[in-house]
Amino acid sequence: MHELSATRHIFEIVMAQAHLSEADSVDRINLVIGDFSNIVPDCVNVYWKELTKGSICENAEIHFDRRAVVFSCQQCQNTFELQGKLSICPNCGSDQISFLSGDEMLVESIEITKFEENS
Repeated sequence: MHELSATRHIFEIVMAQAHLSEADSVDRINLVIGDFSNIVPDCVNVYWKELTKGSICENAEIHFDRRAVVFSCQQCQNTFELQGKLSICPNCGSDQISFLSGDEMLVESIEITKFEENS
């Protein structure tokens, strides 16, 4: 159910930027979603359709750029993506690892249409 609040937040960000750009319509939203964010794209799409009815975002397509979970080994400085469940560094076998990325959820870009006024 956290997808509903996440989708509302995305909608607020997009509408604020569309307003600043004086957009006539929002055509596409490009999101970066980390695998640890637990965001289900299908749920976001369902909530998006409901939240955007009657707005300039109503026909916008959402593109999801999934990002892998990335760790760094403190022992050998190897950077690696999580494969299955968390265990040890695949390079040196150390369990001294740190989380680097993979829990992000951000609006990377927004594609809009702005109609020119006839003077």
